[in-house]
Amino acid sequence: MNVKALFLALLLPLPALAQGFAGLGTSEDGFALPSRDTRLQFPVDHGAHPGFRIEWWYVTANLKGADGQDYGIQWTLFRNALEPGDPGQGWQTRTAWMAHAALTSARGHRTAERLARGGIGQAGVTLAPFRAQIDDWQMATTAIPGADPLSALGLTATGTDFAYDLALVATGPLVLQGEQGYSVKSKDGQASHYYSQPFYKATGTLVFPDHSVAVEGQAWLDREWSSQPLAGDQTGWDWLSLHLDGGARLMVFRLRSAQGDYSTGTWIAPDGTPTPLPPGGVEMIPGATTRVAGREIPTAWRVRLPARDLDIAISALQPQAWNDTRVPYWEGPVTATGSHPGAGYLEMTGY
Repeated sequence: MNVKALFLALLLPLPALAQGFAGLGTSEDGFALPSRDTRLQFPVDHGAHPGFRIEWWYVTANLKGADGQDYGIQWTLFRNALEPGDPGQGWQTRTAWMAHAALTSARGHRTAERLARGGIGQAGVTLAPFRAQIDDWQMATTAIPGADPLSALGLTATGTDFAYDLALVATGPLVLQGEQGYSVKSKDGQASHYYSQPFYKATGTLVFPDHSVAVEGQAWLDREWSSQPLAGDQTGWDWLSLHLDGGARLMVFRLRSAQGDYSTGTWIAPDGTPTPLPPGGVEMIPGATTRVAGREIPTAWRVRLPARDLDIAISALQPQAWNDTRVPYWEGPVTATGSHPGAGYLEMTGY
């Protein structure tokens, strides 16, 4: 086998890293399972969890440019265990990594993807100091000694036709999603461990082939790990995070299945206090669709949360925000109008 063929063989399992792919509902035999009894601990849980099959470090940001334009960025690093047990060392490691970056505006959507084998320094996550990286892309702490490492971050990525360099500073606490960080994903009980930092102020620079733009805005970080986060009959999800004008945050998701959708989320008060939503407590109603990459994608939504008198319309900044990666999906910035205006990010997988 030549070197290129060997490299491709080593990376063959990487589609299992992508959000929304059907394999997230396959058997988790031999891997660790999330537990309601687990209490997340920081900063250790900012790092990798090799006993679990899949996890990700995921940042989105809604930005306003000095040119008056609205922008959005995505940065995601995925870790995938290729088999249970000791991940091994060096070239013998059984860990694969993948990363996605995107830059979106009303004028277009740009994406990039990186693939790596673990164990050889090309990709990974370290805790002291905290750094998540693949090649020259990184999310690295800039926090003062003694502070939570995720309270201040530098975030960089580079594609063939874009780059960005952002500073993120948290103005609120980490937020545990679901039941103290145990996030149920189906009626059958599939779950993940899940927490967020939804209170970043973001500043920095976006780089295009012919110019650069200074930006500022708000960012959101999600951390999640599991071994079978979907039920076998679930085909994908619709996930929404919002920075609301009154200072609250909202995360909701809908997991789609022929047997019926499963929807839930978290209301986050301005001081960071989370209120988990009961299954079915939020409605995500798809509206107008856009023809994207040969398929119909709902790029307009209505979201209703009766317990908070919330009734909002969601619209995409760029309806063609399609990540044409190894496993493709829609990901882009959105605005909310209605009872609780705001801005955020929408991800739709499995279409």
